[in-house]
Amino acid sequence: MITVYDVAGKCLARNQGSVSITDSTVWIDLLNPTADEEATIEQATGVDVPTREEMREIEVSNRFYTEGGAYFMTALLMRAVDQDTPALDNVTFILTGKRLITVRYSTPRSFNIFAEKACRGEPSCSNGSQVLIGLIELLVQRQADHIERIQDEVEGLASGIFGKKDDSKTQGRRLDVMLRTVGKTGHLNSRALESAVSLHRTLHYFAEAAKANGVDAALHGRIDSAARDMGSLADHLKALSGRIAFLLDATLGMISNEQNQIIKLFSVMAVMLMPPTLVASVYGMNFKHMPELDWLLGYPLALILMFVSALVPFLYFRRKGWL
Repeated sequence: MITVYDVAGKCLARNQGSVSITDSTVWIDLLNPTADEEATIEQATGVDVPTREEMREIEVSNRFYTEGGAYFMTALLMRAVDQDTPALDNVTFILTGKRLITVRYSTPRSFNIFAEKACRGEPSCSNGSQVLIGLIELLVQRQADHIERIQDEVEGLASGIFGKKDDSKTQGRRLDVMLRTVGKTGHLNSRALESAVSLHRTLHYFAEAAKANGVDAALHGRIDSAARDMGSLADHLKALSGRIAFLLDATLGMISNEQNQIIKLFSVMAVMLMPPTLVASVYGMNFKHMPELDWLLGYPLALILMFVSALVPFLYFRRKGWL
């Protein structure tokens, strides 16, 4: 689908469905474009629109390059943050003259939000560079919101792991839930970090393109400010990664400690039952001449002997602090 945005005073006017590119067109948004739609835009603008396969290339030279006077920038944007499996989608920004072309195969909410604001004149978008920096600034804001959510989840995990003391019946189940939650939060954080690093690179390349196009100082300031914000967000995500790794190690350590406690209990019980078993084995042998068999107090004596032989190791282990 092709959506064309033209300048109409201080606002953008949306023209969806029909392709009518004029001198006032500053933004062409391609959403899930077909081969015919790509050919139409290429013919109208003279820009070679990258395919979906080309957008997935991981080499920097294939994600940020200049061709025919147009600047190509492909960034990773995170979406579906509220779901169990957040996704990363490639979005290509093409600056050609005073016009911006975006190519995407997903529907990040940032695009719809920015389009609604631009159509109301907030912010002013008189050329493609202003449209691009407005989009990226909104992406930075939403990225910051995602990071705040991740940080809140990390704080909740820390309180859940170190702040609660459950009984032995529910502790194992709680630690299992915590382990899954830590893994989910770590996956979300790694996705956010990939997106932040990608946007940071995009801003650096955008700054070079803006400098080559001779844009005004105000736009340069917005680009530099967004780049600093995104760099600080990436550093914050790296710090969160270290903290999540610590929580993961702590959870695994607690699970291992719980297992060790169970194994230790079984080991102590086995040692405690060895002497009574020995006594029972002796008096369970079928020998003809065993004096204790004729004693009136033989049976109670054997029971007392087994009890004492189990009590002595128990008291010894208790004194040592092993129980």
